[in-house]
Amino acid sequence: MDMAEENICETTISLHNEFGLHARPAGRIAKAAQQFEARIMIGFDGREVDAKSILDILSLAAPNGSALRIHAQGNDARHAVEHLENIFREKLREDG
Repeated sequence: MDMAEENICETTISLHNEFGLHARPAGRIAKAAQQFEARIMIGFDGREVDAKSILDILSLAAPNGSALRIHAQGNDARHAVEHLENIFREKLREDG
């Protein structure tokens, strides 16, 4: 995890879900992101989308094994990135 300023945080994670970033995990991520005030973006393959939008997340069409960048800016940026990182690492494996 890298913090250039106190209210900016980002990390890169690997997507481990047999079916990639499909509707169920995208919904779980968007719902979790909506809990935070920070602006949260997810990046893949040169694109960045709003992590609070299920449709934006789905538009990434990220397959299993993809490297995804999570970037947040705002008062709760660090907590937001840590929470989403945990979801990607633990919960999405269950959503196959």
